[in-house]
Amino acid sequence: MRRVLLNTGLLLLLLTGCMDDEAWFEMNQPPLPAGSPAGVFIVNEGNFMYDNASLSFYDTEDHTGYNHVFYGKNEIPLGDVAQSMTIRDSLGYVVVNNSGKIIVINVHTMEYAGKITGLTSPRNIHFLSDTKAYVSDLYSRSITIVDPSSFQITGSIDVYSHHPRFSRHSTDEMVQYDRFVFTNCWSYDHMILVIDSRTDRLVDSIEVGKQPTSLVIDRYNKVWTLTDGGYPGSPDGHEAPALHRINAITREVEKTYRFDKEESPSELAINNARDTIYFINRGIYRHAVQSGSEPELLIGSPYEADRGSGFYGLAVDPATSEIYVADAIDHTQRGMVYRYTPDAVPIDSFRTGIIPGSFCFTEIHPGS
Repeated sequence: MRRVLLNTGLLLLLLTGCMDDEAWFEMNQPPLPAGSPAGVFIVNEGNFMYDNASLSFYDTEDHTGYNHVFYGKNEIPLGDVAQSMTIRDSLGYVVVNNSGKIIVINVHTMEYAGKITGLTSPRNIHFLSDTKAYVSDLYSRSITIVDPSSFQITGSIDVYSHHPRFSRHSTDEMVQYDRFVFTNCWSYDHMILVIDSRTDRLVDSIEVGKQPTSLVIDRYNKVWTLTDGGYPGSPDGHEAPALHRINAITREVEKTYRFDKEESPSELAINNARDTIYFINRGIYRHAVQSGSEPELLIGSPYEADRGSGFYGLAVDPATSEIYVADAIDHTQRGMVYRYTPDAVPIDSFRTGIIPGSFCFTEIHPGS
């Protein structure tokens, strides 16, 4: 019955001449082929308070992009501001920030499998085992412990610094060395926190520049983070952004690269050999982790220097080291994803939903 009503509405729009390209796109998405496609999910944030977050999928075997793969299968919205996605076995855990939940899907069929609720402002999920995972949070002042097999909250880790002025500490991305989980505190903060996953306790903190935005860990057990330096007029101050290298064993900052104060580096990613990092700073930069040189520009930005939008998300295929760049364009229309070889030769591109922000590669991805 729903399909009949939809087609009737479409016919009326066509007859009245009111159908625009965006409406046609939304109502005529090709279905994802049956089976277990190999490729990458694109998490489209959508607009804040519009409940229009979505999932796209790029099939690396047939070089085709598919949009609204969650809604197309389940006919329910994903939620408000999708932040990130992580795959564990056959399940994909989509963190929906402003909805305070994690939607769980079967990555082979795109079918809804459950959800984790009761979260404040979740950002990322980090798996420790089949029955234990950490969920970072922008506002809750704690890391939530969940059982991903039952979709239940089982505990929390207090990370609140009791600072009188700001809601410190927020938590965001997470990487692990041995039993220790490192997480960056982005909002009005300057710390990398260290959590002991055996005791579920905060055991250390590492001071870096203002507002560390992302984390990766390389093959030599070095944790890398970018800091954005805050912004002009921030009550927490404004400084030059930086790229920091931290020894995961000693927890000391070993090296710092400084940017100009007006720059905005973000979105650290690492290749499959874990010996080269990438990040966005208007264009896409590359840096060998053992290099003594400055990071090098790899892919230039097509936008003017004063433009506030543009390249927004970045990932490197863990199987092939191909580079995926998400372009939010103006943050209101559908975005784009550009695919490059490891040496920045363009391969192809495809349209996504609104504000493509992060990527999640399927575990079965063989490359192409």
